[in-house]
Order: sequence, then C-alpha cells, then structure tokens
Amino acid sequence: MPAYTHTTSALGLPVFGGNKKFFSTLHPHRSRCELSRRDFAFRGIFTVAASSSASTVPVLRTPSSMSQGEDLEKLLFKPEGYNYWTWRDRKIHYVVQGEGFPIVLIHGFGASAYHWRYNIPELAKNHKVYALDLLGFGWSEKAIIDYDAQIWRDQVVDFLKEVVREPAVLVGNSLGGFTALVSAVSMQDQVKGVVLLNSAGQFGGADDATKEPEETFLERIVLKPLKQAFQRVFLRLLFWQAKQPARIESVLKRLYINSANVDDYLINSITRPTDDPNAGEVYSRLMTQFTSNQRKYTLDNVLSQLSCPLLLLWGDLDPWVGPAKALRIKEFYPNSSLVNLQAGHCPHDEVPELVNKALLDWLSTTIGV
Repeated sequence: MPAYTHTTSALGLPVFGGNKKFFSTLHPHRSRCELSRRDFAFRGIFTVAASSSASTVPVLRTPSSMSQGEDLEKLLFKPEGYNYWTWRDRKIHYVVQGEGFPIVLIHGFGASAYHWRYNIPELAKNHKVYALDLLGFGWSEKAIIDYDAQIWRDQVVDFLKEVVREPAVLVGNSLGGFTALVSAVSMQDQVKGVVLLNSAGQFGGADDATKEPEETFLERIVLKPLKQAFQRVFLRLLFWQAKQPARIESVLKRLYINSANVDDYLINSITRPTDDPNAGEVYSRLMTQFTSNQRKYTLDNVLSQLSCPLLLLWGDLDPWVGPAKALRIKEFYPNSSLVNLQAGHCPHDEVPELVNKALLDWLSTTIGV
C-alpha cells in the first residue's frame, strides 16, 4: 500500500486565467513559461479542513507502473447517458448513486460526469453521490449562449436546490473546482465543505480588475469585427483538430503522469459530445468570451467570502497547475487541509484509490459524515 511521507516543497507556479494567460505551466528547463491562448484552445477541448504546515504536507505516493484504477469498481459507460434534469429549458445530464450524506462532483473543462468513473462507485458505498455535467459539456445541452463563470455557478446552485435538496459537499477538478468555490459562496448554508483537485482560478487584486481602455471608432467598427471573424475561423479549425481521438489521447497522456487509465472509454466520453452540431460554436464562445473575462473572478475575492472547510487534493506533477498554487490557497485560507499526490492534472482519475481514501477520511474527521 502507498505510504504517507513528508516533503518540503518550493515548486510550482501560479495559476489559471488572466488577461493574456489562461494557465501557467512547469517546464523542465525553465522556472516559468506561459501557455498561450492557442495552446490552451488546442488542448482545452478535453481538459480537462484542518490546518497543517505549509512547508510540511502529507504526500500520497503510488508506484508509477501500476494503474490505480485496475482493481476498483468502475462506472458503467452508457453512450446515452444516465439521468437528465431540465434547467432553464436546457437539458442537463447527471449521475446519481448511493445513499447518505450527499457529495456533488463537478468535472473540469471539456470533461464530463464520466471522468469520476472510479470515484462514484466507491464514494457511493457510504454517501449519495451526484456527478453533474456543466452546461455546454458532456451529455448536457450545447447551448448557444454567452458563457460566463456565473452560468455554471447558477446551474450548480439550482441543482443543489432542486435535485439534491439537502446540505452537501462540493468536489471539483480544474474548472469544476472554481465552479464549486463560487457556488459554495452563494450557498453558504447548504454547502458544508469544498474539495479542490488542481483547481482553476487566479489570484489577483483590485488593481487587476481595471477597466479596459475605451475603444476608438475605427477599432469598434472595423478592426474588432475583422479580429472576431478571423478568430472564429481559427478556432473552428482548432476544434476540428483537437476533437480527433488520437489527438485527445496524446494530450491526455501528457497530463496523466501514469497514463494507464487513459483508455477507450475515457477518450469516447470526451469525443462523443463533440459530435453535437453545436459543439464547435460552443467551443468558439468558450475560447473568445469565457477566457477573456477571467479577471472578473479571482481566488482572493472568492476565498475571502468562503466559510466552510476546504480540502486541497493536489497532483503535484501537473504540467499546468503546480503545487505552489495549492500552498498559496492554503496560506490565504487557513481553514484548509492539503494532501499532495504524485499525479498530474486529474488525480481523481489517475490515482483514484488515493483520492477516494483522502476524501473519505476528510469527510469523516472534518465534516463529520
């Protein structure tokens, strides 16, 4: 069995989001490099607490040669999906299993509820587990709307009110992590804890939310429409390239340090939603609208309003969001626990046994369920 050890970490870089940067990433030869919007757009189709010392944190290790999901029960893959809920006249997909205190799982960018395939059956042995597809992703409707962090926040808040209908814990990976945070702030009485796995979101301040310079007549009437038209064509081409199964498999294997769990079921759960006639337009809107509005939402602001316990389950080998970000969140929000995992950007699918154990231990000792 993997053992708990202790390390001192000074690795990693900030964060997801921002004006010209959407992610920062670790590089083997440089301490910092920027992931360009083109790179994010190309990869983005699928990307997918009691206090402890910031310098000494538990690390869960696993042999790199062994698949952590090979002996676990796995959610059956259903091409038609599982359950559906109508929200604002839109079709929303979700999975539900088990009985007990509710846990709501929220996937990352480009993924779906099926990304929690190794977590749902195990957690459902003691809890009622929901996994929700955010609007525009997975089996949920590919709505032609202006996407914003508030859309997914409102969706999760209404899901808690209309479907869950009792206090719960929110668990989110990447984009789903930030969605869990903003939803928890809006539902302080119903959300009893939040769990982040390599969460999206950026630290900032009042100075970062400055007003954009006023556009000139030429920029507004001529240059901006030309830029949008070019961007639209460019993103459609990227979408077509990025949705190819071989491309998705290649990038997933770079995000998973141990790629044993990158299988046909996972790849199919990502490629299938891209066949929707609206998927390309949704992708373009996400890239042009959502990513450009990230300065409106900062971790500083959200965490300052949070009141429940927070658990950070962090894949330290994530090439996009390093462990320094987890340490900074913990420093900013003392009512948090940090467990470092030897995994990449999606530890819940790469090392599910370790994630399940750490999550259940925290629920028992910190939340009391």
